[in-house]
Amino acid sequence: MTKIGIIGATGTAGSTIFKEASQRGHEVTALVRNAAKAQELLGKNINVVEKDAFALTKADLEQFDVIVNAFGTPPNTAYLHVDLATKLVALFRGTTTPRLFFILGAGSLLDEKDELFVETIRKAPKSKSYISIPENQLKELNFLREVDNVEWVGVSPGAVFETGEAKPAKYGKNHILFNEQGESHLSSGTLANVILDEIESPKHHQERFHVIDNE
Repeated sequence: MTKIGIIGATGTAGSTIFKEASQRGHEVTALVRNAAKAQELLGKNINVVEKDAFALTKADLEQFDVIVNAFGTPPNTAYLHVDLATKLVALFRGTTTPRLFFILGAGSLLDEKDELFVETIRKAPKSKSYISIPENQLKELNFLREVDNVEWVGVSPGAVFETGEAKPAKYGKNHILFNEQGESHLSSGTLANVILDEIESPKHHQERFHVIDNE
């Protein structure tokens, strides 16, 4: 059994990861701003810490084996992705626990021409309204890549991430993947399975990997 804390446990990714971790028998805690919302969504008797992510202290977090950062933010405060990664790393410099697990965006992946996929996103209609999120998740990854004295791992979903049941997964590293139908899609169920598999049997250390639904 692993002690797992999930920042943003009421979001699409965080709630699915919480449920999957609980079903696998791990000790899971929701780290959220609204405990009542978490209990309504995840169960009345769940473990919960009611705090803003930026108010969490080392004492709050050092009890966990793994912290999953499923933090979400609107586009106008997308820089908080970088700020929270910086905070978490600063709290645990020079340690091996807790392991920090970051959910990153697809924008930091490379296309077939070795160009950043964020540039493809930028060309999409109405991208100005949300482009700050993949831009800042790219900055977050670039920051993490310079961190060599904290045990961290990151995962990037496909171009489309949606609520859905788990499917077979297709793994990559830095280049965006597509399935046989030409889609780069990841369901929340697949993401939860992949993250729990990585927590239970670590294969990636101080690096980002990529995953999509393989059907």
